[in-house]
Amino acid sequence: MTKTFLIYGVSKGLGKAFVEALPDYTDTVYGVSRSEPPFKNPRFHWLPADLSDSQSALTIKNHIGEQPIDVLIYNVGIWEKLAFTAEYDFESTSDIELLTMIQTNISACLLNIKALLPNLRLGSNSKIILIGSTWGLDNHNGKEVTFSATKYALRGIVQSLRETLRQDKIGISILNLGYLATEFPLSMPIDEVIANSEGTLIPLQDVLNAVRFILSTSNATCVKEITMPAMLDENV
Repeated sequence: MTKTFLIYGVSKGLGKAFVEALPDYTDTVYGVSRSEPPFKNPRFHWLPADLSDSQSALTIKNHIGEQPIDVLIYNVGIWEKLAFTAEYDFESTSDIELLTMIQTNISACLLNIKALLPNLRLGSNSKIILIGSTWGLDNHNGKEVTFSATKYALRGIVQSLRETLRQDKIGISILNLGYLATEFPLSMPIDEVIANSEGTLIPLQDVLNAVRFILSTSNATCVKEITMPAMLDENV
C-alpha cells in the first residue's frame, strides 16, 4: 500500500535522510523547508515555508488540501546562537531570538498538527513523529534554557495529544535524540561513521531504524517515546 509522507526540515541533515531512506519509490512525499532540497523524484513535492512565521501552518495546509497523510514527521529544532559552546549565556539571549525559537520549535508544531489532523484521519494507520532531544529529558546536564524548554514541550505535546488521537487510532511518538552524525552522508557505512566520529555521534542509520520500527507497528500500539543518546554521551 502506498503512503503519503509529510516531512519537515528536509533540506539537510536528518530530514534529508528521512526523505532519502524512508519512503518507497511509489510513495508521495511532501517536504517542508526554507531552502530548496536537492530531490528530483517526481513524487517529491517541496513546500517552501518559514516556520518562524505564524502563518506557515496555513500555507502548508493550503498546499496539502484534502490529501490524506499517513506519516507526519516534525523534524524541527533551532537553538541559541551560542548554544553548546562555553560562551553560551542565557541572559545574553535576545528576546527576539528566544521568541523565534518558541514559535519555530513549539508554536509551529502545535499549529501544523492542529491544521493537518483532518488529513491524518484520512490516512491509513497514520503516525505522527516528533524529533525531540536529550535536552528535553529530566536532569540532563545542558544549560541551553530555551532550547531545552522547547524540547520538554514536545514531550508534553505527545503525552497530551495521545488522549485526543486515541479515538482515531493515530499513533504519536517522540524520539529524544542525542548528538547526531549529520555531517556524514547516509551512504557512508555505519562502521566508517563510528570510526570518523570516534563513537561520539549517533549514525543516522540508527535513527532511521527507530523510525522504521514506529512505522511498522499496527494501530493497536502507540510507541510513546524512544530515547537515543550516543553511547559515550555523558549529558544524560
